[in-house]
Amino acid sequence: MNPLVLDKVSKTRGSGDRAVKVLHEVSLSVEAGEFILLQGPSGSGKTTLLAVGGGILTPDSGEVYLNGRRLYENSRALDRKQRAKALGFVFQRSNLLPHLSVRENILLMGRIAGLQPGEIERDIDDLLSRLGLSQLRERYPHELSCGEEQRVAVVRALVHRPLVVLADEPTSSLDSQTGQAVAESLADLAKLRDSAVIVATHDIRIAPFASRTVRIEDGRLRE
Repeated sequence: MNPLVLDKVSKTRGSGDRAVKVLHEVSLSVEAGEFILLQGPSGSGKTTLLAVGGGILTPDSGEVYLNGRRLYENSRALDRKQRAKALGFVFQRSNLLPHLSVRENILLMGRIAGLQPGEIERDIDDLLSRLGLSQLRERYPHELSCGEEQRVAVVRALVHRPLVVLADEPTSSLDSQTGQAVAESLADLAKLRDSAVIVATHDIRIAPFASRTVRIEDGRLRE
């Protein structure tokens, strides 16, 4: 069973004369362990596709299936619980909470996903070690470089072993070396955890890590 399936999904932004159809019957099926690079010009629908696939935006038509279940068939409360366990997000900025340490930021994600601290402490140490961040576990976001923050964000997205990881321009604000390190970390850890990954980006440095490239133009997918 594919962990994420979008079936003829459409989405319109705005209303009346200002209505713009951002997605046109988009269909996409993502396999476990697959790393998909989603490319397209600004305004093509990349971010909207990730938002619909992650349950942040509700599609106007079509269906989204998360681990075989229709994402929008249940109550919103149940949807949130399901998404928290099944999805991991990495954004252009790390969005770490400034008053929490690295370890506490990651631990919070696990708690939101319904895990107990004892269940994820070992995973936190393992993931931080794999990304060379063990010495930073008790530091606060203002004590980290941009690259370190993004690597922490990758750990936070994967610590609860999600089925799907959605990343929106995760390397665009990083220099070449750091951006490549973050992309490589995301690809390696996703494969290790058998998570399906979709990365929306203009960054061609990510291409070597992708198992498949999908292009979106004017709200329509082209592979």
